[in-house]
Amino acid sequence: MARLAQTAGLTDIQQEILSTVRDFVDKEIIPVATELEHRDEYPQQIVDGLKELGLFGLMIPEEYGGLGESLLTYALCVEEIARGWMSVSGIINTHFIVAYMLKQHGTQEQKDHFLPRMAAGDIRGAFSMSEPGLGSDVSAITSKAVKDGDEYVLNGQKMWLTNGGTSSLVAVLVRSDEGHPEGTAPHKSMTTFLVEKEPGFGEVRPGLTIPGKIDKMGYKGVDTTELIMDGLRIPANRVLGGETGRGFYQMMDGVEVGRVNVAARGCGVAQRAFELGVQYAQQRHTFGKPIAQHQAIQFKLAEMATKVEAAHAMMVNAARKKDSGERNDLEAGMAKYLASEYCKEVVEDSFRIHGGYGFSKEYEIERLYREAPMLLIGEGTAEIQKMIIGRRLLEEYRFQG
Repeated sequence: MARLAQTAGLTDIQQEILSTVRDFVDKEIIPVATELEHRDEYPQQIVDGLKELGLFGLMIPEEYGGLGESLLTYALCVEEIARGWMSVSGIINTHFIVAYMLKQHGTQEQKDHFLPRMAAGDIRGAFSMSEPGLGSDVSAITSKAVKDGDEYVLNGQKMWLTNGGTSSLVAVLVRSDEGHPEGTAPHKSMTTFLVEKEPGFGEVRPGLTIPGKIDKMGYKGVDTTELIMDGLRIPANRVLGGETGRGFYQMMDGVEVGRVNVAARGCGVAQRAFELGVQYAQQRHTFGKPIAQHQAIQFKLAEMATKVEAAHAMMVNAARKKDSGERNDLEAGMAKYLASEYCKEVVEDSFRIHGGYGFSKEYEIERLYREAPMLLIGEGTAEIQKMIIGRRLLEEYRFQG
């Protein structure tokens, strides 16, 4: 076996796409990733390269100028990109969640207006659910939209927007009580708005402010921001799907795609950590021989490789389930949970193999050690995934007493 995490049953086209992405990662991302990450610099040249490859249109249907590929193809590409630098895969992820939501739930006018420019990479997407006082508890959203003639007026503060500054289209989830009487379940009184804006920071359109980048421990380069709405006016034709009260369901559908993406990112980062660990173990000598020949290190390498394989298999299964048109929240939750936990463990084992050098910013594993924790919380914490998994299992294995 030459390489971990191989995927059976791929078409020639899928293999060609993955080969092209892998070459791009090896030549254009890995050599510069650590330097850019340490400077917290947006990887504009890399993003331009991805645009030239057509990756911003990977899952967008051909009728809108995209490649019309499957979630599996997308997830495998994300795995390769995250192997090079996880931040770049984050730039792609939020874009595709918005494109997917438009494809699945948008009106025909919305699809015609946005998807061709999203496929070309001329419009970059971001999506927004979290707020300063909540993360996974979506039902506690306080941002609100009030109808005013042919427009809605949005007010509130959102948090943790990936691509918040560089995006030009944000899918924002807010409360909208119009047509939903008091006492309506919170998830039935939420609406997704398609908010167009100028890229950048400060007031990016009247009533909408992106204050600046949040300084993070890892996951640097990509811009993570707040979003403040103060009298933001949005026309009624920018309600996703044209109907209020459907936002929660639309967002959860998008998050299932996002969870497969996070699982793929975990697989990619874990693969890179394994590559670095197994390489260093053959170069570093102690007690007269490479440390790879010590049984303790071989045990670590064996455990790391097994975890990489297991996480990859679950991620592929979750993607294929979604592609089949079936409900995949159980599989996506399991894949996201396992891949993020295993990623953390594989990165830490590689860090241990590097010894003191792993603590040096000169070594790539130091960057991975700071990036892996984000996957434990992105698209829902481990505890949220366990709740989803547990509830779905009880549905499937309901006791008939």
